[in-house]
Amino acid sequence: MESRYDVDDAQYHSSLWKHINRWALKNNQTYPIYVLHESQKPVATFTDFSTDWESLLPAMDTCRGVKDQHEIGLIRQANEVTAFAHRTVFQRIKKMKNETEIEGTFLDACVSRGAKHQAYEIIAAAGENAAVLHYVKNDEPLTDRQMVCLDAGCEWDCYASDVTRSFPTSGRWPSIAARDIYKLVEEMQENCIKRVRKGVRYLDLHVLAHTIAIKGLLKLGILKGGTVEEIRKSGVSKVFFPHGLGHHVGLEVHDVAAKSIMALDGKDDDISVLIPGSSRLPCTLSAPPLEEGMVVTIEPGIYFSRYALDAVRATEDVSKFIDMDVAESYIPVGGVRIEDDILVTAKGYENLTTTPKGLDMLRIIRRCSQ
Repeated sequence: MESRYDVDDAQYHSSLWKHINRWALKNNQTYPIYVLHESQKPVATFTDFSTDWESLLPAMDTCRGVKDQHEIGLIRQANEVTAFAHRTVFQRIKKMKNETEIEGTFLDACVSRGAKHQAYEIIAAAGENAAVLHYVKNDEPLTDRQMVCLDAGCEWDCYASDVTRSFPTSGRWPSIAARDIYKLVEEMQENCIKRVRKGVRYLDLHVLAHTIAIKGLLKLGILKGGTVEEIRKSGVSKVFFPHGLGHHVGLEVHDVAAKSIMALDGKDDDISVLIPGSSRLPCTLSAPPLEEGMVVTIEPGIYFSRYALDAVRATEDVSKFIDMDVAESYIPVGGVRIEDDILVTAKGYENLTTTPKGLDMLRIIRRCSQ
């Protein structure tokens, strides 16, 4: 156990307070005992007992932002099992009739490979359900649904994977609209991934994804009436891409770090409209660069939500850039999201996600009929 968890010594929990008190009698006048929360303060045998419940959590968050090789290995293994589970779904999707079967198949495949826990609730969303970012009902039929969005990843030894694939159940594009939106999201992801390296500001990748989305939506006629810059400053692209580009991955699927990778700084007022508030919490005044050893997701998406379109109609300074008739014609596509787990390396990046996507994914679906 000591070698597995890289600890110097191991004791029974029942003896913990005895050791703490012995240490405190000798050292507590100079050094505090660090705890995560005030409620965890140990019981002392003397009155002058010093604890610090403010310093440890930020220090731990800082340590968790950059992964060591052991942690990277666990995330890599979680991704391998997750890839097997996604492939299993691809191979069987033609025979499935309901979102529930997708969820069950994914779970079964993970457990069969020794991963009994999911990193988060499985999202198996067909058709318009894929426009709901955290859809977890997973109980509707697949019939007459153009696309499926499967966002699912297992844990391995407490470390998470986070992978999303969007695909047609037949392995062939059900419409030109579905193909075009998939290609646009694919372009967003590929361009952001290839720019990952230490020193790059993640926030700039998020803005790049929006810029590519705006150009693509203009080309498709969904956006209109303005330049790329005008549309970006209006924030209208958030109607179709409402979430952040990604997050840290580690012990939690949305792992912690010293600072949010989506934080703004004082120079970012012109792009603040593109940043979801929830993506920046807790917000700082310094947008941190990527560091070697960080593992982050790159997960752009384009969504066509009836509710989002209805909500923006009354906001003329935003809705004037949307051709509502064209946008509504894309509603059957639902939403398309593609997500991989990316390790920042000394020379660039490594994609830890081995789940097939794009043409490789479609070929698996087409050739399998079991």
